[in-house]
Amino acid sequence: MPEAIEIYDDRLRPIVRPGASLQKVANGAVHSEGPVYFHEDDSIVWSDAHGNRLLRWSPTDKVTVLRDPSDYQSGNYRDLEGRLVACSSGLRAIIRHEHDGEWKILVDRYQGKRLNSPNDLVVKSDGTIWFTDPPYGITEPNQGYGGQQEQPGSYVYRFDPATGEIYPVVTDMVRPNGLAFSPDESLLYVSDTAAFNIPGGPHHIRVYEVVGVGVAHTSTALSDPRRHDYVKNGRVFVVIEPGQPDGFRIDEHGNVFTSSQDSVQIYAPDGTQLGKILVPEISTNLTFGGKEGDSCLFITAGHSLYVINLNTRGVQL
Repeated sequence: MPEAIEIYDDRLRPIVRPGASLQKVANGAVHSEGPVYFHEDDSIVWSDAHGNRLLRWSPTDKVTVLRDPSDYQSGNYRDLEGRLVACSSGLRAIIRHEHDGEWKILVDRYQGKRLNSPNDLVVKSDGTIWFTDPPYGITEPNQGYGGQQEQPGSYVYRFDPATGEIYPVVTDMVRPNGLAFSPDESLLYVSDTAAFNIPGGPHHIRVYEVVGVGVAHTSTALSDPRRHDYVKNGRVFVVIEPGQPDGFRIDEHGNVFTSSQDSVQIYAPDGTQLGKILVPEISTNLTFGGKEGDSCLFITAGHSLYVINLNTRGVQL
């Protein structure tokens, strides 16, 4: 088996590609974060989150700078039209790269008050954007422009670009960070990285059941009788050690690939740790990609971007 991979459970063996090894394909960032794959040109766009830049890598063009400054972009994703949507910790907003090249603020407030500093996001199959909103862009000098926190807590929000509606769906976490849906979107996984700067704080991934549109409710997030998505029955899925479960992705089988201090850790849907992909720098986030017939896991870590070939694909757009 490849030296880059430690296998703890035989369920990981079909996912491992014999002879595959971890390759560094780019470096030079201050703090790599938020990779997203573009199949149109086989490229990765990712954030130099502390360097306040947006970068792009491809096998042919290598590394180019797309935005400088980037208003401290962090997490990135693609919407249903293929546009890049991003968390801007500096603008304290969700922004989108329009087809004409303009960067547009989609949402930067909830109930008239500024968001904290959106950190990571995913786009659901109905086009809604779900994002985490810890205060790191306010509290950490290399992650945003500072300012005062106006929201009473750090929440996970659901935002609908079609209607402009925004509301919190998760309000019981300390510092929500990465997030992803299960393949059928019945589960929402969210990491809590409070231990980063709160002694004794959580460093785990929680999982919630997603209740679909059309279910009337009074949620813990809002006393709101409207009919829309919300989540319930949150529980700790796994505690990540060493380090933090910053960003993560789910593969087509429902396995969770999460960043940590020493590796990308891999967990089955039942919470069993299947193994690790060892990374020489502290991993921060990851995404699946690759041309047709290929499957690659791209990993942002430290100053760099890494890739390893696997036998599984991601469920993200």
